[in-house]
Amino acid sequence: MNKVKIPLDESDIPRQWYNLAADLPTPMLPPLGPDGKPIGPEMLAPVFPMNLIEQEVSTERWIDIPEEILNILYRWRPAPLRRAVYLEKYLDTPARIYFKDESTSPPGSHKPNTAVAQAWYNKQFGIKKITTETGAGQWGSALAFACQLLDLECKVYMVRISFDQKPFRKIMMQVWGANCVASPSPETNAGRKILAELPDTPGSLGMAISEAIEEAVTDTTGKTRYALGSVLNHVMLHQTIMGLEAKKQLKSANEKSPDIVIGCAGGGSNFAGLSFPFVADKINGADIKIIPVEPTACPTMTRAPFAYDFGDTACTTPLLAMHTLGHSFVPPPIHAGGLRYHGMAPLVCQAIVEGLMEPRAYNQIDSYGAALLWARTEGFIPAPETSQALAAVVDEAKKAKEEGKEKVILFSYSGHGLMDLAGYDAFMSGRLTDYELPEEDLKKYIEDIKNYPKAEIRKSGKW
Repeated sequence: MNKVKIPLDESDIPRQWYNLAADLPTPMLPPLGPDGKPIGPEMLAPVFPMNLIEQEVSTERWIDIPEEILNILYRWRPAPLRRAVYLEKYLDTPARIYFKDESTSPPGSHKPNTAVAQAWYNKQFGIKKITTETGAGQWGSALAFACQLLDLECKVYMVRISFDQKPFRKIMMQVWGANCVASPSPETNAGRKILAELPDTPGSLGMAISEAIEEAVTDTTGKTRYALGSVLNHVMLHQTIMGLEAKKQLKSANEKSPDIVIGCAGGGSNFAGLSFPFVADKINGADIKIIPVEPTACPTMTRAPFAYDFGDTACTTPLLAMHTLGHSFVPPPIHAGGLRYHGMAPLVCQAIVEGLMEPRAYNQIDSYGAALLWARTEGFIPAPETSQALAAVVDEAKKAKEEGKEKVILFSYSGHGLMDLAGYDAFMSGRLTDYELPEEDLKKYIEDIKNYPKAEIRKSGKW
């Protein structure tokens, strides 16, 4: 019997995060202010505590994880690495499929890896309240969990369609003491303006970000800051504990290196967390295919331009160089709510520009089909976001069989789907529909950014 579970002793937990910004062959383009000039750290100070801003702009390769953060992470980390031997057998593939199981955290996803870190750094800086947005609710529940442990107040603006589709996520946040409201809401100027123009909007992450930032920066006490669950460099940094653990676990399973690394990507944190330590290996000569996966309904990496754009609908963030569908993009109400963001992490985007990654898009019917196959072989019910990665895993395992090649496939099982069973019901009853963003809609959304500073395509040409 092949080994199914590859544990890691608590003494082997990584004690540093890995920063890909130190090793990219061509550095990222800088964030810009409204005047089109690069911003300094002081411009971010009303939004984030300075200790996190220092991580955001850092180009140090390794950053120490404070002992106090590790003491909280020990609740579920190191997370198990598992081998999907039952799926392998069903597919009759020579591929060996491993998955980093991030569903074992208290909120059930990878999100607490950075939620705990961000809450701790805010606490150290003297902050009393954190505001944020959430799509599917995984980030909101993770931050609520972290704030409860660190005695911080938490306010979550949840995208309206997910607020309606996924009430149990809202209840999770309330169990951990957070205040969760549907976005757009009447509680902020940004929300009221959007509701006046689009009273029936399903909402978007861009809208929710605008509301959360507004509440943070308008607090006259100066004791409120904003936390983002993805996209930014410091968020990617905190998530690399996933890939660093996986490296040690693969070694203990007598695997030299994965041939393929796969993760779903909405803003990029889950995918980056698993893949960035292996991107470093690829930069240094390893032959690894690295695949970020997104929905065809929100094709940020596969169809959108690499351009400067705002991170939110109200244009309150700096301009970021990233693949973007345009900050006014309103995504269709697909069930993978965590993958409906209009942009992508600048670090991920620069790696794509460099040729280090091969993004791919799947529709939600194919993704749910892969998820159902997974649940009926491996037993676990994956989140809709995770099912996007599974669609690519199944394709790559089948390809290995066609080629007659042994391959090691590693992917991130980013979260469980026990709060998302309505999507499975819709799929199994034939009510789920596919949606591919029409080209005319894509052109309409990116029209808003045509006059912004141009994002230069810079790459080494090695890949």
